[in-house]
Amino acid sequence: MRECVKKSIPFLRNSLIPTSVLGGGLLILVEAVYKEITGEMLFDTAFFGTNGTNTLELITYHTLALGFIASAFKTSEGVLTKKRTVEIFNTGITTVSTYLMQAILGFGISLIAAWIIPGFFKAAGVLLPFGYGQGTGQALNYGNIYETEYGFVGGKSFGLTIAALGFLSASIGGVIHLNILKKRGMIAPVSRQEDCLKSEQIQSDNEIPMQESIDKLTVQIALIAVAYLLAFGLMYLLGSLLPGMRSVIYGFNFLLGVLTTTLIKLIMSQLKGKKVIRKEYVNNFLMTRASNFFFDIMVVAGIAAIRLSVLENYWGIILIMGVLGMVTTYYYNYVIAKTLFPAYAQEQFLAMYGMLTGTASTGIILLREIDGDFRSPASDNMVYQNFPAIVFGFPMMLLATLAPEQPGLTMVLLVLFFCAMNIVLFRSKLFKRKAKTR
Repeated sequence: MRECVKKSIPFLRNSLIPTSVLGGGLLILVEAVYKEITGEMLFDTAFFGTNGTNTLELITYHTLALGFIASAFKTSEGVLTKKRTVEIFNTGITTVSTYLMQAILGFGISLIAAWIIPGFFKAAGVLLPFGYGQGTGQALNYGNIYETEYGFVGGKSFGLTIAALGFLSASIGGVIHLNILKKRGMIAPVSRQEDCLKSEQIQSDNEIPMQESIDKLTVQIALIAVAYLLAFGLMYLLGSLLPGMRSVIYGFNFLLGVLTTTLIKLIMSQLKGKKVIRKEYVNNFLMTRASNFFFDIMVVAGIAAIRLSVLENYWGIILIMGVLGMVTTYYYNYVIAKTLFPAYAQEQFLAMYGMLTGTASTGIILLREIDGDFRSPASDNMVYQNFPAIVFGFPMMLLATLAPEQPGLTMVLLVLFFCAMNIVLFRSKLFKRKAKTR
């Protein structure tokens, strides 16, 4: 239904808003109409088990990790040159430095708001990078931590609303930028033909058959399930050893899922080297479909789980954060793309801006408008940058849990961390300039 609505309305079709975001928005609209007529929350009726809102939040939580696990199972192809390795590393640092910029901006706004509005949660703005930079799942995770551990009433809905505004920011900023490029004659419209998949894109050599005693898709789902079960076991163990950090540990379900997936891939590689396993069990095409499915469900459920009633006192602050988050993310990433990726600056900018206000799929949607065949390295940069982004971004996730208790110290550390990441990011320009002045 949501796809039909998008295709039948020209404004929505040209807006580049992801269909999953429209699906979540339609559910919010349906619930608002239902509440106006009956006075009840649609998802909290007996039909949805009287607690459908929590179910939506649970779906969002789990599909975040499942999507990351499916993505992590995919095998990479090709040999990276030194230049490409540097570009991928810089893309990962761009991701982290944008997170930090968004965190400083959002945190600063919420600190000012707490000074003006008595009782406002000081660390609320730290949810800006989780909603914009990391998407619906992490916005829910940290909103839940702030709500359950630190008493931020409406924390989950606050984070989910920020994430929804992030998708709108990606679409608004992306459409404006594309129109500017078209008016300047810098790009030609990309033909919107249906993708024609080649056989080698669906199945590579030496893979298990598509259908045998067990279907290949079932094998992919089984691998994802095993990785997530191991991740949950690891979360339970760490939560038992560190009970005070239980909520934080369970908030990292996606990160631990990637860790267990990497472990499974390593074991399978070792078994293949010893000829115990003779066929390839992981299929990139099916894993991509699985990850996209999980992320689509995550976005729809996450937006539908927003409770507008608990945000009635926060709308002004949320809108200020949303607009400033869009503008600063736009200009910061544009400067980085022009400075560090001159050979394909527009492609890199659109991919990163879309990802750092929405999700990776939003970045791909914007990128396809000027690079339909993905001939530039921008799409690969998005895929391979995850490792440096996770490594350098992990401290920021820990700082987010420090913010409610030590706001001043957290702000100082965020600023210092941001400065350090920018020195790393622009190292070639800074040191080159320094060498010239000697």
